[in-house]
Amino acid sequence: MSVWTVHLRHDAAPVLVREGFSLGAALFGPLWFALYRAWVPAAFALAAWLAVDVLAEGGARLVLEIGLVLLLGLSGYDLRRWSLERRRFTLVEVVTARNAETAFARLLDRRRDLGERLARVGA
Repeated sequence: MSVWTVHLRHDAAPVLVREGFSLGAALFGPLWFALYRAWVPAAFALAAWLAVDVLAEGGARLVLEIGLVLLLGLSGYDLRRWSLERRRFTLVEVVTARNAETAFARLLDRRRDLGERLARVGA
């Protein structure tokens, strides 16, 4: 079972973000953040990759790159939540489920008012 946080804004559909290690953030870094409109983390991740590539040499570069991959993977979902908060989304619920679809169904079962909200937003 995975844990999902649910984020709401009055004019948008609910956003579910999983807890745990983000393989996408670890492997694709800035591109993964940009995909989820987390622009500030994307810029910092890109700057970190460029700094490591320009300033480090040899074994130090490898160690720093591995460290950066782990850091992005461990903090990817947290940085995505932070970006949602900056866009005025509010954390409203925590749901456990095997996948995102089941988590969304459980959310709608708990919060029937969201069905009406989704109809208004057009999601």
